[in-house]
Amino acid sequence: MFHFHLTENGTTVKTEIIAGITTFLSMVYILAVYPSVMSEIGIPAGGAVVAAALASFIGTILMGLIAKYPFALAPGVGIVPFFAFSVVSGMGISWQFGMMAVFVEGIIFLICTLIPVREKIFDAIPLPLKTSIGVGIGFFIVFIGLQGGRIIVEGSSLTTLVSFRNAWATNGICATLALIGLLSTVVLFHKRVKGAILIGILFTWGLGMLCQATGLYQVNPDAKMYSLYPTLNFSSIGGAFREFGSLFGECLNAGKWSQAGSNLTGWKLLMSGSFLIVVFTMLFDDLFNTLGTLTGVASTANMLDKNGSMPRLKEALLADAVATTAGALLGATTTTSYVESATGVSEGGRTGLTACVTAVLFLLSVLFAPIFTAIPAFATAPALTMVGFLMVAQIRHLNFDDITELFPCLVAIIVMPFSYNIADGIGFGFIAWTAVNLLCGHRERVNPILIGASLVFLAKYPFL
Repeated sequence: MFHFHLTENGTTVKTEIIAGITTFLSMVYILAVYPSVMSEIGIPAGGAVVAAALASFIGTILMGLIAKYPFALAPGVGIVPFFAFSVVSGMGISWQFGMMAVFVEGIIFLICTLIPVREKIFDAIPLPLKTSIGVGIGFFIVFIGLQGGRIIVEGSSLTTLVSFRNAWATNGICATLALIGLLSTVVLFHKRVKGAILIGILFTWGLGMLCQATGLYQVNPDAKMYSLYPTLNFSSIGGAFREFGSLFGECLNAGKWSQAGSNLTGWKLLMSGSFLIVVFTMLFDDLFNTLGTLTGVASTANMLDKNGSMPRLKEALLADAVATTAGALLGATTTTSYVESATGVSEGGRTGLTACVTAVLFLLSVLFAPIFTAIPAFATAPALTMVGFLMVAQIRHLNFDDITELFPCLVAIIVMPFSYNIADGIGFGFIAWTAVNLLCGHRERVNPILIGASLVFLAKYPFL
């Protein structure tokens, strides 16, 4: 384990393994979400599971071995519905042509990483903004956790607290289990129990299975309440691999590229305006989501140096770019760093060994996906909520006595969870920081890259 320098990073093999398992269990839901969405546009569900798992493995193992960071990657949960419904269905293009856009995006990112443009953007972000990105992601994760646990649900005022009495059989029981799990996780964390977050996930899941056995939790697919018991159907595994075979390399099959209403065919479609728009949109979203995730999680784990820079950032971004490019060949949408990596970091994960453990589990999930995907959202909700709270604590490092620093930081923090998008939080934070500090005479706080990024965001939003 000398490759990861565990002793120098104040960690152990046991800690890293627990952290890797925790990260995996916190984000394994993507193996259920991805095929569900992709099947809507004609991609076979079984093949989609294999593609997502393999793309996650490639990205995460590269992050662990090359960048040596405890961050995990998978097809971005935010970009998946955008790809399926806005790009493929909305623009009337074939999914093979859509995957080609993902492939091109990955190539562009690879070039930008080698130059390195993305690294310069990261280093140009002021330290207070980097801290606020971590805090904003913390609130975002708390919001995701509360929704996953069905504690916060849709209501007449956009969102509202669940009605335990009126919706007991569906949202109520799930919310109750999530709250019990959260309370248990807090107690375990307070007592410094090793693997507190992982234990919290497994305890909540086990409690749910007990409730299913006693009839308190009732399976109801219409209410998205599925059986909590893990199952394994070996006959379906062969079918999934056969379906995956029909996806592999299809993004390069020009004969299947098409767009409704367009007279262009094959390679000519690559120069169409719609193709360029799709590539730019996914490029932009992935760039700032990745930078935001790396910034936020690294800041929380004290992985940034005194200047706010991140060692081996180029290697981390390279893992992201290669994973996206390879993922497109496999039949997976943009592969990006996940904020759920913070769960493993909170368990003490500090090196690439954590990521390697997560990667191996993703590889195993190709065969055992039905077991892992049986973990309900309310079981991982306590982990996400707890980690979100820990990340929010970084707000104490902001300067509350300087409004020119505080205002832009609070803008980034507030917009992130409310827009449900990390990139939008960063965008508004950039714009606010640049405008406020220029208008207030603090020109030394604003660099050309920050101004350029702010102008790009300003140009983007009128077209949303």
